Amino acid sequence: MIDLVLDILSWILLILGGACVLIGGIGGLRLPNFYARIHAASLTDTMGTILIFVGMMLQAGLSLATLKLFAIMLFLLLTGPTATYALANTALLSGLKPDAGSASDELEEDEPK
Repeated sequence: MIDLVLDILSWILLILGGACVLIGGIGGLRLPNFYARIHAASLTDTMGTILIFVGMMLQAGLSLATLKLFAIMLFLLLTGPTATYALANTALLSGLKPDAGSASDELEEDEPK
């Protein structure tokens, strides 16, 4: 009985992690500017990593493979946000300015009241 519950829980986590990564990929294509794209990719990559690796750990059970999966997950969770920060900082230093507001904010300011 407990094996069935662990299998169902692990598959739910794996599917949610895959959906999170898919949404991040779509966000990377559809969002309007560079900073919004890397923000979406970073957040969904981190959440997808956690969900997928916890799902795989539940499938592996209590073994050496689980310890290795945890070490890989920890490495990815430390390097992913660091790489995103370095990318955003480099873009800012190279002169790519973040947008102050959206296009709808600018339209509202232009209209007379």
